[in-house]
Amino acid sequence: MSIFPKISLKPEVEVYLRNAFKNKELLSSLTSEEWNVRFEALLSRLSHPPAFTTVRVNTCLVSKDHVKRLLTEEIRKEFKQWPVDDISILDHPNLPDIILIPNIGPRENLQKHSFEVIVGAQCGNAVLRGAHVFIPGILSAPKLMKAGDSVSVYSDVHGKCKRGAKEYKGAKVFVGNGVAELSRNEIFCSNSTLRGVGIRMTEPVYVTPSFDNISNSFLFLQNLPSVVVSHVLGPKAGERILDICAGPGGKTTHIAALMNDEGEVVAIDKIANKVKKIKQNAENLQLKCINVFCFDGTSALAKEGIGDEQEGPPFPPKSFDRVLLDAPCSGLGQRPNMACDWSLKEITSYQPLQRKLFRVAVNLLKPGGVLVYSTCTITLAENEEQVAWALSTFPCLQLHQQIEEKKPD
Repeated sequence: MSIFPKISLKPEVEVYLRNAFKNKELLSSLTSEEWNVRFEALLSRLSHPPAFTTVRVNTCLVSKDHVKRLLTEEIRKEFKQWPVDDISILDHPNLPDIILIPNIGPRENLQKHSFEVIVGAQCGNAVLRGAHVFIPGILSAPKLMKAGDSVSVYSDVHGKCKRGAKEYKGAKVFVGNGVAELSRNEIFCSNSTLRGVGIRMTEPVYVTPSFDNISNSFLFLQNLPSVVVSHVLGPKAGERILDICAGPGGKTTHIAALMNDEGEVVAIDKIANKVKKIKQNAENLQLKCINVFCFDGTSALAKEGIGDEQEGPPFPPKSFDRVLLDAPCSGLGQRPNMACDWSLKEITSYQPLQRKLFRVAVNLLKPGGVLVYSTCTITLAENEEQVAWALSTFPCLQLHQQIEEKKPD
């Protein structure tokens, strides 16, 4: 994995993470040198995409075997230059609605071209997950670049490249080769905002299939940890379930599918664009049991005597059989991520909000119900420390083992 540098963090943030992870529990089972190797490996892995593309099958509409056949046909068309055996389609050993496709890479011996195109960090991350380069993501292109030229694509991981530059000498990371769909002048000199593909990737550092030609009603691309969350929640048909910070709706729609679209999933989020995305995803997947509200989760618990007669939030106490709190967090577990320029104050700012939401979630849960707390970050303060706080603050809570993960053969 040495092809990419480890994730770039502000020194104060790296010191904070290093000190938090260097705790007595780990040092009781590892030597200091072994611990350091593991910590450096963690920082390195964050800059690389996951080992698998995870495909969640919408089992309410179609069987997993049918989707596997569609994926096989699509991969045959997409990767004619690759032996089909190089792209595997695997069943997850524990999760019946999940298909895993190993990502090929990193490919370290690609021949770089003299024409260099610089893209923004988010665009570069998307390329590493199988995307082409869309026009808005292009920051710099050579003066003489025209449509049809072969180019090498680099990610501006530190956000220093100015849009429209003819060349860039700052820190950049190679993410693959492609073919320009437009000239430099067309990209930067148009009177209107251009959309669509600007660079069609032909030799990405990571080979990942796209699924543009398969119905988005049949499948949903979702990171494996996010998929596990809904299975841990264990929704059952006929239950009433709350997703308290639901946008953009991946877990919401998964919960509804696991319930066979029978019962009610209440999804709330305070950001209007995320609410719109939840509704769009539910519509695409043809799920009917989802009710979506634009509402701040910290205010979702009704005061006494309020909320008993209304459909939406705020809700009276003990309203839900299960509650998912996928809390806002520092997001340091999102992959790939080559650089995070957040300050230590920003990284450590989420714990109070998470605890406020936790209090609401506990009060909205019926006795004997299930509460799942999840984040997409790696800090102990937002994960293990929050669980310890919740167990000591709410005597009604008991910690249960989540489903065990096994690596596919």
